[in-house]
Amino acid sequence: MSAFLARRGIYGIFSIWAATLLVFLLLRVLPGDLALFFLVGREGAGTGLRPEDVERIRHIMGLDVPLYMQYLNWIWGLIRLDFGESVWLNAAVAPEMFHRFPVTLQLAVGGTVLGTIFGLPLGIISAVKQDTWGDYISRVTAIFFLAFPTFWLALMALLIGVHLFEWMPPIGYNVIWQNPMDTLKQMAIPALILASHQMAIVSRLTRSSMLEVLREDYVRTARAKGLGEQTILVRHALRNALIPVITVIALSFGGLLGGTVVLESIFSLPGVGSLTLEAIHSRDLPVTQAAVFLLAGVFVVINLLVDMSYGWLDPRIRVS
Repeated sequence: MSAFLARRGIYGIFSIWAATLLVFLLLRVLPGDLALFFLVGREGAGTGLRPEDVERIRHIMGLDVPLYMQYLNWIWGLIRLDFGESVWLNAAVAPEMFHRFPVTLQLAVGGTVLGTIFGLPLGIISAVKQDTWGDYISRVTAIFFLAFPTFWLALMALLIGVHLFEWMPPIGYNVIWQNPMDTLKQMAIPALILASHQMAIVSRLTRSSMLEVLREDYVRTARAKGLGEQTILVRHALRNALIPVITVIALSFGGLLGGTVVLESIFSLPGVGSLTLEAIHSRDLPVTQAAVFLLAGVFVVINLLVDMSYGWLDPRIRVS
């Protein structure tokens, strides 16, 4: 197990490094001068700017050194947990990032948990009651929520809430351990909207995986030995069918962490997604790079935990 964890850890570090290098290079090849953009809002609007002013800003931003030195300086800062200083916020990036990350994490966890809670039973019922009305309803529900994007559902929820019920989601964010009720009011609707898509994915995959497992020889043997149907479904079928489901849930959770940008903007939630969107719009390189690094690190850790769970779910799988 230790050798497996070490090998996966090396792969994870390489993945994070590749992600940081890719986003670093992509942000540097964008057209336009970042120093001019910072001084005048958009390049070409500041005809009265002096060249020494532009050079001074480039020096402050660290853009007057070669590209490889910029990257090495940034990596050295990441090792020391120093993400640099935001160009537009004029503040350190790390405190702002760690202050906003719990909002995004709570939203992604809520969407994943609710989607799994609703999706697993639907998929199991659909597989056990194959080609019945329960199966048809479950499949139509999953396809419906897969067909409509989450941002459209969020806009519809706001329009219906405002016009029919005169309801608006609370603005801002409260810490859950200080104001749990306010936090639930703020997070309930966005989490349910995220969960709708997650539920559809989990339901469809659980159904297909359960149908495959239920046709295996060991399930027929368990029935021939006289085991109860509930025992067969829980201990033999579901446990083996969960391996691809857990993989997709974990990957979807990582995707939700980076995909809450639109929902955070619609519901005015001050999370990492909305901060990243603002940073991209204003070309705030330190904030954008820090957000990508943080999300990539969380994604790698989640995949490592999923790989460790395989051996527990299926004894036939050995990690060494």
